[in-house]
Amino acid sequence: MSTSKAGQETPLMKQYNAIKAKHPGALLLFRVGDFYETFGEDAVIASKVLDIVLTKRANGAAAHIELAGFPHHSLDNYLPKLVRAGNRVAVCDQLEDPKSVKGIVKRGVTELVTPGLSFNDQVLDTRKNNYLASLFFGKEIHGIAFLDVSTGEFMCAEGNAAYLEKLLQSFLPSEIIYSKAAKKIAAELLKSDTITFYCEDWVYQYEYTYTKLTQHFGTSTLKGFGIEELQAASVAAGAILHYLEETEHKEVQHISSISRIPEEKHVWLDKFTIRNLELVHPQHEGAVPLIQILDQTLTPMGSRMMKKWMVLPLKEKQAIEERLNVVEFFYQHPELSEEIEGSLRHMGDLERLISKVVVGRANPREINQIKRALTALLPIKEVLAKQSNATLKRLAEQLHPCELLVTKIDKELKEDAPLLLHQGGVIKDGVDEELDEYRGLANKGKDYLIQIQQREVQNTGISSLKISFNKVFGYYLEVTHAHKDKVPQEWIRKQTLVNAERYITPELKEYEEKIIHAEERMIALEHKYFQALIQEAAAYVVL
Repeated sequence: MSTSKAGQETPLMKQYNAIKAKHPGALLLFRVGDFYETFGEDAVIASKVLDIVLTKRANGAAAHIELAGFPHHSLDNYLPKLVRAGNRVAVCDQLEDPKSVKGIVKRGVTELVTPGLSFNDQVLDTRKNNYLASLFFGKEIHGIAFLDVSTGEFMCAEGNAAYLEKLLQSFLPSEIIYSKAAKKIAAELLKSDTITFYCEDWVYQYEYTYTKLTQHFGTSTLKGFGIEELQAASVAAGAILHYLEETEHKEVQHISSISRIPEEKHVWLDKFTIRNLELVHPQHEGAVPLIQILDQTLTPMGSRMMKKWMVLPLKEKQAIEERLNVVEFFYQHPELSEEIEGSLRHMGDLERLISKVVVGRANPREINQIKRALTALLPIKEVLAKQSNATLKRLAEQLHPCELLVTKIDKELKEDAPLLLHQGGVIKDGVDEELDEYRGLANKGKDYLIQIQQREVQNTGISSLKISFNKVFGYYLEVTHAHKDKVPQEWIRKQTLVNAERYITPELKEYEEKIIHAEERMIALEHKYFQALIQEAAAYVVL
């Protein structure tokens, strides 16, 4: 962040300040080369939360500005810490390849992560839903909506302030949004430690939010969702869709439905009941809440459902009896329970993995986990379909093991595929001839480099000679000072270190070009095939 000669704002800081002005309530992670940098008050916060070094840099006309940064590849480690500390975090990336641009690189916010909107496994608790709540305050009737963007679950309701308070106690959202005009009434309803954000008042208008909902779901009305007459609830729900756009969450096809929270079907527990019965949290250190006793589920989806069932008890006799009949059926057939449990243990968090696929955030290992989960789903479907219990038969009909998708993943994706796509080794051999050719060239090229090293050791007598690579000048031969007298004249010296010299040769440069070109083409082809897999998987998500 150097100053200009005139002491004015540098082009980079001018770009930073313009982007920061668009997201004043967020901590901005600004990509500069291989680092994400924070400045000013953001840097002070980041240094404390992340325990990273805080420095100062010259800032044009201003004397100095605080600075704190971390390597870009550490984003998945540092971002969750910032969000868990209650920060809204705007991730600003380079939108162009710096190598192909003269002057300042185009940058923009690609994601705004908030406590209530995250797909990051380090932010989310697998055994709990992560709800964003939206509140709309009318004259007498208020609206409320909940969205777990990591699963696509979307619900809304309306009622008086006491009902909203009970819902908030039951669902315990990580973040709550409301209109600017409602700040005072919201403060009276919410606890002081609740993470909140207010939107402009025009967002919470019925016409705007109703249109938002119908456009998103591709319907002319909301009758099919049972919320057509719930105006206050619709306003709260539509505001959530607006908030998703504002936070750069544009891939939201997995939010495929919205449901009314049926007040008449549940016993609504107030916060004192939930606390005194120690349903979710113990009142004393070392005590055990009821959920810890009841939750013996084998999947994260089951655990989240168990908690929801506990804080939202049913009061309709038919629904209660249906659950009891299923429990009794498995109690009488323990061998079926064991068979299904064996498959469930391989399921993982299929619900959240599906959402990651839709928003394009699934990595190769997660696609393999989807394959394992779907493979485990087929025997469950077959077992349930054979039973006499009507509820189990209905569940069997609803399960889709997606056999064609499983076959495609199994055929194309390596079982030991790495976490990150750019690491290579993602797509199996035999899928694409061109890919196999480049992979072979890249691997053989590296083998040839080893042969060069062994040959030069013999020719020069430099036993400690080694070939290495860095981004500055590629592959090089490194020789310690003790042996530099043995270096052939045709070698070209590139760098002098404290204990060694680094050299290149025409032969080394020639093979470097072949290897790097092969690796670039290999990664590009693997990326193409992996993205096709993602699109294939996303097509199976019910919209």
